Amino acid sequence: MKRLINLLPWFFVALFGIEIIAVMVPKKDGEFHTRDFGRLPAVMNGRVQPFDSVGRNTLLQIRSTGDVPLEEVPSWKFWHHPKKLRSSEWLLEVLFKSEVADTRPIFLIHHPELLSELNLQDKGVEKSGLRYYTFNELTPVLEEIQKQASKAPQEDKLRTPLQKQVLKLYNGIFLYQTMKAAARPPSWDDPEKNLAAFEKMIEPGMIAMRARDAGQEHDKQALAVFWRPVTELFSLSRDGLAGQKYPLVIPPYQPEQKHDDWTSMAQALLEGVRTRDFSQPVKAFTVMASAYARGDAAAFNTAVAQHKAWLAPSFGKEITKGRHEFFFNDTKSFLHAMIIYVAAFVLAAGALLTLNAVPSLSESLRKSAFYLIILAGVLHTFGLIFRMYLEARPPVTNLYSSAIFIGWGAVVLGVILERVYRLGLGNIVASFAGFVTLVIAHNLALGGDTMEMMRAVLDTNFWLATHVVTVTLGYASTFVAGLLAIVFIVLGVFTPMLRQKIAAGSPRKTAPAPASTEISKALAKMVYAIICFATLFSFIGTVLGGIWADQSWGRFWGWDPKENGALIIVLWNAVILHARWGGIVKERGLMNMAIFGNIVTAWSWFGVNMLGIGLHAYGFMDAAFKWLMIFIMSQLAIILLGLIPLRLWRSFRSNGEPTRPLPNVTDAAAA
Repeated sequence: MKRLINLLPWFFVALFGIEIIAVMVPKKDGEFHTRDFGRLPAVMNGRVQPFDSVGRNTLLQIRSTGDVPLEEVPSWKFWHHPKKLRSSEWLLEVLFKSEVADTRPIFLIHHPELLSELNLQDKGVEKSGLRYYTFNELTPVLEEIQKQASKAPQEDKLRTPLQKQVLKLYNGIFLYQTMKAAARPPSWDDPEKNLAAFEKMIEPGMIAMRARDAGQEHDKQALAVFWRPVTELFSLSRDGLAGQKYPLVIPPYQPEQKHDDWTSMAQALLEGVRTRDFSQPVKAFTVMASAYARGDAAAFNTAVAQHKAWLAPSFGKEITKGRHEFFFNDTKSFLHAMIIYVAAFVLAAGALLTLNAVPSLSESLRKSAFYLIILAGVLHTFGLIFRMYLEARPPVTNLYSSAIFIGWGAVVLGVILERVYRLGLGNIVASFAGFVTLVIAHNLALGGDTMEMMRAVLDTNFWLATHVVTVTLGYASTFVAGLLAIVFIVLGVFTPMLRQKIAAGSPRKTAPAPASTEISKALAKMVYAIICFATLFSFIGTVLGGIWADQSWGRFWGWDPKENGALIIVLWNAVILHARWGGIVKERGLMNMAIFGNIVTAWSWFGVNMLGIGLHAYGFMDAAFKWLMIFIMSQLAIILLGLIPLRLWRSFRSNGEPTRPLPNVTDAAAA
């Protein structure tokens, strides 16, 4: 039995390690080379990205998921993985087989009043309390959706929840219809044949148009046949110039064009009318479209390969970028890290619960959690570094990447704590912080592309890179201290563990702590040390931010809300340290002040972006206001819990018995 218990850590490492290897192993394409297509580069949101990212980011905005389930599985069959349409496959349907894409349930509506107004209660697909609808199901009510959306106020803070839901639905439908016109005119049902026919009508049509403009007799039928598709192309081109986010799928092919002058299909077709010649990329996409629509895999695969070969001499960097970003999307390292963090948290909690009852099992579970956190941390680090490589930027460029980096920093601190104080508490902190921050990052990604082009003022110099990295580490440290403080209060109020001691000679002994240390004192040392670290990094990060601001904006400090938030974090951490040094607070006061630090940091991280003012308000506005308020209320509730008299804490109730140290795990196992 003891041997089986000792093998538990390696069992969990092997289990999740096999899963990671399976994810990382290169996968083969099916009959249609959809993965090869997904690697092809395009330009959207001002940056080169693979078609896979175009489809994924579009789905995230519309459906809040990166793929589309092809079958409905009852929630009680949690072990069954439904077949899914990957982002590249879904995008191919939207671009080249829209009649099929129109039958996919991708539009999310969850507001009951909106469902009632649109009479959609009994339609759509229900999944986990949410309802998803196809474009065909929404087509009869498109006019009503547009009418409701037009009534919404311009300012987001003035909109009701119903109006916000209507606008989200309207924008999703608008984006979907835009994507349908990205690689072919909507009226072209067989683009390869349509292009050949259009090519033949250009010369007669142009002759008729010139004759008409000169007031001469002209072929009216030839002009009408020619002008009908040209008018459609002009309309699509104007929409693109007006700000509709068509992906630019046609790279520059004229000598006078710059390397980054990618164009939409409509603009490329109009350019072909002017030059009387259509480029190879235009022809390749029309072949792809027709071949995919009629199910001709060989023709589709050949067109994809030919387009890639045409790109290779001049656009090798773009092809490489698309291939690497496709791999990053395909591995989903942050998602798998999140799953492993959850498993590690469960094991770490189990280690605490069995601490007294079965010490040997508790130690094995603690090691299992620690090893899984290391494994998840490797995935987390891989994803973080890969994003830095893809963006060629420091790890923090927007709110999404800040959540990724704060979680990474918290995990590293938790691992260090667990190595120094082998109590299992570092495991709790690392796994919980890693999971929560990755969940926050996932929700921030629902707004679309997380690797968008940076604003010019943010895309500057060394001082910005060092500022964001340093100050974000300060954020992460403050959150870790607050999380440890929450653990202190929960253990103290609800369990007798705070007064228990780590006996000398135990594998969990603290070093270089005395021979016997209470868990409460060990936690106090952890929180104090981390707050010192947080104060240092927050202060240095704030100063570096001032240096960057001086170079970018010509002033070191301007009392901007974001600057004030960073300063408040530094001041609050300094207040905690001074209160501790001066004896104003002891262990419990230190913990409550550290928890309030969570509120200060959350406001400085998210809250200032919701004000909509200042040079740093580059994140979302009030989309997360509700969740921020819920978080603040939860922290205040924990502080109130920590303020109740010590005689009501289970760890400090007087029962007339001396506090006994924890048993020596090695001796207990031997017995």
